[in-house]
Amino acid sequence: MTSLSLDQTASAAVGAIKRTNFRWWIVVMLFVVTSVNYADRAVLAITGPVLSKELGINAAQMGFIFSAFGWSYVLGQLPGGWLLDRFGTRVVYALSIFVWSLVTILQGFVGFFAGATAVAVLFALRFAVGFAEAPSFPGNSRTVAAWFPRQERATAAAIFNSAQYFATVIFAPIMGWITQSAGWPWAFGFMGGLGIVVSAIWLKVVRAPAIHPLVNDAEREYIAEGGGLVNMDSPAPAAASAKDGAKWDYIRQMFANRMMVGIFIGQFCINALTYFFITWFPVYLVKERGLSILKAGFIASVPAICGFAGGILGGLISDWLLKRGYSLSVARKTPIVMGMLLSMSMVACNYTDQVPVVVFFMALAFFGKGIGALGWAVMSDCAPKEITGLAGGVFNMCGNISSITTPIIIGYIVQTTGSFNGALVFVAANGLIAAISYLLVVGEIKRMELRK
Repeated sequence: MTSLSLDQTASAAVGAIKRTNFRWWIVVMLFVVTSVNYADRAVLAITGPVLSKELGINAAQMGFIFSAFGWSYVLGQLPGGWLLDRFGTRVVYALSIFVWSLVTILQGFVGFFAGATAVAVLFALRFAVGFAEAPSFPGNSRTVAAWFPRQERATAAAIFNSAQYFATVIFAPIMGWITQSAGWPWAFGFMGGLGIVVSAIWLKVVRAPAIHPLVNDAEREYIAEGGGLVNMDSPAPAAASAKDGAKWDYIRQMFANRMMVGIFIGQFCINALTYFFITWFPVYLVKERGLSILKAGFIASVPAICGFAGGILGGLISDWLLKRGYSLSVARKTPIVMGMLLSMSMVACNYTDQVPVVVFFMALAFFGKGIGALGWAVMSDCAPKEITGLAGGVFNMCGNISSITTPIIIGYIVQTTGSFNGALVFVAANGLIAAISYLLVVGEIKRMELRK
């Protein structure tokens, strides 16, 4: 009787141990890294007007240089995802941050060249940035899958995904000020130097949940019970995953899986909305609505802020539904479908000449896009556990093909019709297709099982 009482007391003591919450510091780290990631992508856009004038680069050549990132980013997804599975998120991601940051600094030395040579060097460096950044979002998804139970996964993914909007709002003014006050090379130097510091912090902070010294057993158990892959990248399973990670048949299985194909289609369409706002939206404000470049730049930040708010809200809604007892499919699909349908509100801009009304509908559309941008949470839920990095790479590759196609299609529509009306209909149609894909193609959201 005394022995039983002691056992009960010991069990109660273990149960009473306060659970650590270090996983939320991990998502803060992801947010910081992703903010730097997007800011490094944007340095050339911010410095472009001054840089191109000094180096004698014309608009067509700048367009060629801008395209370099998209091509290499897409091409790098599969090798980047494989590297994550082969060597682990911590090391590969740190190396990725360091390399893209170093190349960002090197772009500041392009001023030693001019004309065609400057174009070639800048294209090569921009291409290298895209390739180096390829493991970033698969790495984010992999980290969330390891560190978060499914009932918190959407919020975690929404936080790191919303960093893309935060980067625009925070870093664009900083880089603009540096360019104006110190010269464009220093903008590249600032962002590249910041990235190198962040890569060192990443190595210091991030470990697998199973071996992290700042995580107690109660938190590990909580994550594992909720479906978190706590042993990912810990020494024991590393050897097994390394051998399996590169099998091309796994990629074939993903494209033969209806759920995965529906998710890939959805991400392609969701990214089409993103790249409209990144590339053509400021041009739309200037050419279609007659705003000055300065005013257009200011107004363009309004949808970014709304997208940030929508992104956080979408994750909170999804996890709230899951905690209320709804299925994983309902919890993930509801904000995605609602958000994509809301994004279609941009078509209303075709029926007004009032700039404030245009800004309202564009902000509403980007808010909806933010709510529905839960693709990375879905990938954390359904990626095969043996190849979470490779699966994320395939997903990101499919999604970012629209980074190449969307600007070209919109440009063709505007060139042919002389108006952005058709372009807005095209972008809104992508939102509708994404909603339909999740409703009719994806089916039940669950972790995909591979056939060995």
